[in-house]
Amino acid sequence: MKLIECPRDAMQGLSHFVPTDLKIRYLNALLRVGFDTLDFGSFVSPKAVPQLRDTADVLAGLDLSRTKTKLLAIVANQRGAEQAVTFSQIDYLGFPLSVSETFQQRNTNKSIAEALVDVAQMQQLCVDSGKELVVYLSMGFGNPYNDPYSPDLVADYTDRLVQLGVGIVAPSDTVGTSTPDAIEDLFTRLLAHFPDVEFGAHLHALPKETPAKVQAVLRAGVSRIDGALRGFGGCPMAADSLTGNLPTEEIIQTLAQQGVALSIDPEQFQKAMTLSAGVF
Repeated sequence: MKLIECPRDAMQGLSHFVPTDLKIRYLNALLRVGFDTLDFGSFVSPKAVPQLRDTADVLAGLDLSRTKTKLLAIVANQRGAEQAVTFSQIDYLGFPLSVSETFQQRNTNKSIAEALVDVAQMQQLCVDSGKELVVYLSMGFGNPYNDPYSPDLVADYTDRLVQLGVGIVAPSDTVGTSTPDAIEDLFTRLLAHFPDVEFGAHLHALPKETPAKVQAVLRAGVSRIDGALRGFGGCPMAADSLTGNLPTEEIIQTLAQQGVALSIDPEQFQKAMTLSAGVF
């Protein structure tokens, strides 16, 4: 199981600005834990997400000499992607493509059709730069805008991404509306139809919902899951009140109970947990 830690998602909606030096200390602590990937920052408009306006400065302060953890940066358009690929430390670019027209407009100020053009350009940019594109299918389990939704629609967008050469797709429960049955059904269907795609689960949840959602991910056969320490985070473009990320500590506990091995250093994880209290 690839465990993706998402401090970027956890911090982006905070009302107070986390100082750059504190971000660096926190991310360096996370880099020593043993996560597969760290979703560490984003190259987006500082007006849209002021919390992450210092991503380039944060990146310069990260110590990657003692970690195998890879770095992922979120981008919202071609300009951000062009900036992100200039940094050799970054392995993955993440882009939010919504299956809800309303949310695509809210999140990136573009239509889905326009966003797909961006995806094609970003995919080529990643190929040319030796990086990999991760596409998050936002509102992947429904939306609050009464826009059309069905698992077939998610499969249709996945097919479009596959045709563009995208190899990692992460249906995302942006507002926490998914149920364990819906999670298992969607991922089982996608894995059956697209066996060569690496699917990730980026889920949000209310308190006490995490174990059941993680178990559903496992039953479906997904081997990539996102979380954030203490369950902070959520998309500030999605709703006025944020539904938290899956708490990483609960993901780890649930996976352990299911017999899933992870290369997590317990001592370093506890240090990161302690430091996270000062961040959030």
